Amino acid sequence: MENDSLRLNRSSFGNPQNIDQVLSTPEAKRLLDDWVLNEKLKVHMKQVAHLMKAFAASRGLDDLNIHKWYLAGLLHDADWDQWPDQHCRKIIEELELRGIDPEIIRAIASHGPRYFGVEPVSEMDKMLYAFDELSGFVHAYSLMRPEGYVGMEVKGVKKRLKDKTFAAQVSRADILDASERAGITMDELIQFVIANQANSDLS
Repeated sequence: MENDSLRLNRSSFGNPQNIDQVLSTPEAKRLLDDWVLNEKLKVHMKQVAHLMKAFAASRGLDDLNIHKWYLAGLLHDADWDQWPDQHCRKIIEELELRGIDPEIIRAIASHGPRYFGVEPVSEMDKMLYAFDELSGFVHAYSLMRPEGYVGMEVKGVKKRLKDKTFAAQVSRADILDASERAGITMDELIQFVIANQANSDLS
């Protein structure tokens, strides 16, 4: 996925006049179903959305802002399935067309800084970047454990992170970079994912 064609070559996203304009949950899920045909990818996006929502709630944000975080997580990979060569660009353009809050759009634009060329700045930006790769990695680890998430420990995840043959497509460099940018230790980040991801709403 790392190629210059994915770079957005932009630093501004959305219209400031659209602050607090959001998709409803049914509207967002309809977009997800229309654009994403791969069920495994849908699971990933819903898990990231759940983590974003849980983290925002843990920070004491109000319902509207929690929903913004949820939407950023739910739609961050919406164009990856059918339009991988337009990844990030197509969903950004769609959300801009719909007049969605620029904070949500910018978070999506910055969830892979070395691919899209947009640096995570806000806490929402940084946490979407932090949860994206790690969520998928922890889920892959759960699938190989007979008990899934039950009894999963941080040290088990970290052991697998050191094994470059396991979930080899997951960038360990991105996980480490995201953790550092978020100002959260790797142990804390992994523990949050373990504790919350098992209860993701996949409906």
